[in-house]
Amino acid sequence: MADGAPARNRLAIDATLATREPLRRTPAGIAAIDAVLRHRSEQPEAGAMRRVECEIAAVAFGGIAETIAKLPVGSPVRCEGFIARRWRTGITLALHVDRIEPLPDRHEHD
Repeated sequence: MADGAPARNRLAIDATLATREPLRRTPAGIAAIDAVLRHRSEQPEAGAMRRVECEIAAVAFGGIAETIAKLPVGSPVRCEGFIARRWRTGITLALHVDRIEPLPDRHEHD
């Protein structure tokens, strides 16, 4: 970046599609969707395994939004994207999904 600020902003997460809103269109006509991803796993931290459970707001546009709109709630997915403000004027964050891969259904989805 021109101002010298760090530029790396990438997140990948395996999760369950916990909720999704109906597909909508931006004023420019681009498909858009809001969703919530639920993640559960065990991760190494300070030499021990830590149980991790969280939900993260997600948004997607274009073909990715159309793909998410077709997935049933509860579907296991692998999502990648970047973190940014959920709304331009807000302070809450969301994962802006630019890649999604449905995962095989497992007993524990995430």
